[in-house]
This record gives sequence, C-alpha cells and structure tokens, in this order.
Amino acid sequence: MMQLHFQRYGSGEPLIVLHGLFGARSNWHSVSRELAERYQVIAVDQRNHGASPHAERMSYPEMAEDLRELLDRLELERAHLLGHSMGGKTAMQFALSYPQRTQRLIVVDIAPHAYPSHHDTILEALNALDLAAASSRADLDRQLARWIDDAALRQFLLTNITRDEQGRFAWRINLPAITRQYPNLLAAVDGPPFAGPTLFIRGERSDYITEAARPEIERLFPHARIVTVPGAGHWVHAEAPAEVVRLVREFLDSETA
Repeated sequence: MMQLHFQRYGSGEPLIVLHGLFGARSNWHSVSRELAERYQVIAVDQRNHGASPHAERMSYPEMAEDLRELLDRLELERAHLLGHSMGGKTAMQFALSYPQRTQRLIVVDIAPHAYPSHHDTILEALNALDLAAASSRADLDRQLARWIDDAALRQFLLTNITRDEQGRFAWRINLPAITRQYPNLLAAVDGPPFAGPTLFIRGERSDYITEAARPEIERLFPHARIVTVPGAGHWVHAEAPAEVVRLVREFLDSETA
C-alpha cells in the first residue's frame, strides 16, 4: 500500500489537491488555505514527490490507485478533486476509474491526451547535478544555470533538494524512477466517460490545452466547461492564485456545472 503524505486544511466537504511534476503539496499552500475557508482541503504529495513514499513504477492508473487508498484510509466515501498538470491527469484517471467516488472534478492546465516529450532538458539537467560538489544552494543554482536560463524555474526545481541527517544535499524526489517512468507521465488517460460536473482551467499563455483537445475532453467529460485565465501560463495557480480560488469556489458552490 502506498501511504501518501498529505496536509489537511479547514473543514467541510473534502477537496483533494494534487500537484504537478517536480512539485509538492506545498506549491498549493496559499491556495489551499484560501479554499479551506469553505472546504476540508487535503493537499497531497504524489508518489515519488515531497514526503510521500518512493516507488519504482509511476503511471496514472497506479497513481489513481494511490488516491483510492488515501480516500479509504481517511474513510472518505467521495471527494472533490483538483489537480494541476500531472496531478490533473491523476485526478482525471481517478474520476474515470471511480466516478462514484468523485463529486466534482477540476483540472488545471492539462488535457487527457498524450503529450510529446518536453521535459528532456530538465531531466538531463537534474540528473547532471553534482550534489556532493555543492556547499550551498547558490552552488546548485549555478550548476543548474548551465542548462536552464529561467531563474524562477531553477528555484522551483531546487525545492526538490533537501539535506540529509549528515547535512549533505540529497534528492527529495525519486529522480531515477521519475526519469525512467517519464514516458508513462506523457501518456493519455482513458476509461468510460465521467458524467459528473467538470471544470478545466487553462492559462491564456499556455499551450497545454488547445482547441484541438476539446473533442477528447468532451468525449471523456461530457459535462466539462473550459475557462481561460487571462495572462497566465502553465503555472496558473502561482501566477493568478486569486482567480483560481474564485473559479474553484464558484464551480464547487454552484448547483450545476
């Protein structure tokens, strides 16, 4: 059994929050706190991320099973689901596999179809980092800068490095498994259509949900609505947190999708 690590906020109807690739529950901390004013928010570290256990395999059916086990452990018959990117695909797969346990589904900036590989440089850079040669996070940042120009992206990626009991730098994520299993994370999700209320939130400057994805979204999620956040890129919740909170609250509070 994969006992996922989580942080709980507030009380009320349960809302599971799932982060994206190379992320953790902490990425959603400010949004989770806002949503906890009305809901019991359960922010989760997915397998091989954050404080959750490591595993050799990593696919959406397996991560959906992780989520089912978490609901069982928390004695939750049903929950709302909110997932970003990789977490959005986990949430979609769970809703397709366990529709009776899914109240409402919110997917942030990801579609159900397969994607071409687009994290190759990041994976190559992370695997090339020499943690033993670094005496500070500034050293790690300088190493990573050889591969990645974007300073904000480097800082995000470096949150996956911690210090062990001896004070040495160590990976928090299971980088070898993520690297090997990366093709599974690009794969499509599928199953019988989920007939429940569904909201897709996309960033205006992101190309993760294009108009070409609409037919597949409508096939799998016939009651889905797609909204666009102006000016936001792929990390919609970080770039426009107030708007994401507003959209989520509106959707969850509405009588119909």
